Amino acid sequence: MLPIIFVLPLVQLLILSNAASFEVKNIKFSYVDNDHSAASRELIHKFQASNYFNVIESFPSKKEADLQMQKGKVDVILEIPNHFERDLMKEKKATLSISINAIDGAAAGIENVYILQIIANFNQNIKSKLLQYNDGTFIQPQSISIIPSFWYNNTLNYKTLMVPGILVLLVTMLTLFLSSMNIVREKEIGTLEQINVTPIRKHQFIIGKLFPFWVLGLVILTVGLIIAKLVFNVPMLGNIGLIYLFTSVYLLVILGMGLLISNYTDTQQQAMFIAWFFVVIFILMSGLFTPIESMPQWAQNVSLLNPIRYFVEIIRMVMLKGASFSDITTPFIIICFYAFVLNALAVWSYKKVN
Repeated sequence: MLPIIFVLPLVQLLILSNAASFEVKNIKFSYVDNDHSAASRELIHKFQASNYFNVIESFPSKKEADLQMQKGKVDVILEIPNHFERDLMKEKKATLSISINAIDGAAAGIENVYILQIIANFNQNIKSKLLQYNDGTFIQPQSISIIPSFWYNNTLNYKTLMVPGILVLLVTMLTLFLSSMNIVREKEIGTLEQINVTPIRKHQFIIGKLFPFWVLGLVILTVGLIIAKLVFNVPMLGNIGLIYLFTSVYLLVILGMGLLISNYTDTQQQAMFIAWFFVVIFILMSGLFTPIESMPQWAQNVSLLNPIRYFVEIIRMVMLKGASFSDITTPFIIICFYAFVLNALAVWSYKKVN
């Protein structure tokens, strides 16, 4: 159990934070150039120069390119039609065909944005060249320069977003699993009956069972914050004490849930399956991997009952935005309410022989 408690969180934080990425890179790009002009070569060169696209090869026909996409060897196919450059010069417009493998809809949407940005940049350059002369009169091309300002994550590093969320995930999973298997283990080995006939009171027994895991959760949080700062250089703009304050109450919610599960199960296997069932739902609806704003309205309403949602939101606000207690008052009150209700139910459901 000791390697699971101390080694596993470190390994998972280091691996998951590097693996869980919203970025889409190494897109397998191919093209069919039916024009073979300077304009078509310039457009292809822009894709070759991009850090997101890996230009595989060109194909003589669209049919052959489609076959390679069907085999999974190509993600994007750009088809440049005949007379592409001539249409740009004479008609001042031209048509391109883009085929994207959209089995992964989210990745396909991001790939489409990358492609549109490259084509828009190419289109701007072509317009500048075409507008330089009009009826023999030189026209100075004008362009608008946009300088974006990225707040809270100016390097657009996805690890800055993911590391705090992964840390929440680890604290939640370990404390929930260990607490849910705690009392049920006493049932399996037959010591719970012996404890029940002792003079120890119910609340004393519950506190004695849950307090070590409450401390353990704070230890895991501390180790995770150290790794986040030293390994991933995640900014910590807010008061770290706020994170510990919120985590202290949040752990009471998770431990109460684990105790409730433990009271209604007879084996550790049952407790593990039930805990995993709730953890999967909580994680998927917490906003850790997908924004809550993108969910259907009913899912957004259901997520209000999800304690992980509030922890993910708070730890990101405090670490990345420097939020104060006044900014997290509402989630803090909600978590306090959940902690009271779940622990009251857990204590009530625990049957002790007087």
